[in-house]
Amino acid sequence: MRKPTFSIIAPIYNELENIPELYPRVRDVMDQTGEPWELILVDDGSTDGSTEVIRNLAENDERVRPVIFARNFGHQIAVTAGLDYSRGDAVVIIDADLQDPPEVILQLIEKWREGYEVVYAVRAEREGETWFKKTTASLFYRLIYRITDVDIPMDTGDFRLMDRKVVNAMNQMREKQRYLRGMSSWVGFKQIGVTYNRKARFAGETKYPLRKMVKLALNAVTGFSYFPLQLASYLGIFTVGFTLMALLVSFILFLARGIGFGGQANMWLALLLLGGVQLVGLGIIGEYIGRIYDEAKNRPLYIVAQAPDDRENPEV
Repeated sequence: MRKPTFSIIAPIYNELENIPELYPRVRDVMDQTGEPWELILVDDGSTDGSTEVIRNLAENDERVRPVIFARNFGHQIAVTAGLDYSRGDAVVIIDADLQDPPEVILQLIEKWREGYEVVYAVRAEREGETWFKKTTASLFYRLIYRITDVDIPMDTGDFRLMDRKVVNAMNQMREKQRYLRGMSSWVGFKQIGVTYNRKARFAGETKYPLRKMVKLALNAVTGFSYFPLQLASYLGIFTVGFTLMALLVSFILFLARGIGFGGQANMWLALLLLGGVQLVGLGIIGEYIGRIYDEAKNRPLYIVAQAPDDRENPEV
């Protein structure tokens, strides 16, 4: 098999119903390019039979390259493994649930051929999602855009094409708590967006419930911004000012009308406010320290149970 021009990475976690639709649609799209390509299916510890389907596809088409994890390591790590094993001059990340239509890949490739090194897909519409999901996602993207230290495009996910130079740069970044769309912005290079309509999930249930979305948001904020640490300082200043104002009002009321908070009430007010700010500050600092602890352990990002036959396991 010739060295592929394009690598398509699809992380898989219990997507038994979607894989039979994903593979032919990717195949039909990529065959239109006239270039060699590979489809890297990263099985992230599936338990519904997806692993066997991936292996069968690989046996029947050498362009399908399976990376089978020893257990579930998470979506961002699965994509990272795909980047590690990719060989193409351009690498596309796409979800297996077909919310990101494979047909859009041709538009990404067109921009890459124009000289852009990162082509990210911008969601114009989001079909099949609840009002709550759309609203929280919109708020999240705008918050990240404002407080992070890099310009992360709004309304974008991991669906994107990256040049080999970009992939090589990202493969040097081995932090444990990963936010790949932020990392691809951080490395720089020439970038542009392509607008598309995100479809409803083809089958199955979302693998990003609220709990995982909150965790991803924390990774984005703590990985690319010091704002939470600065916020603790702002809260401290605000609390001190508020406490002084409350004490001043109490003193004025006492002088004017002979009423006011008792000495003990004033003490409890000050203690509660200052104690609350300290707890908030400690919680934020603890979040950062926990991530430092994860990095200090220096464990591999993932463990592979089965890797493509034509390449040894890369450094993880």
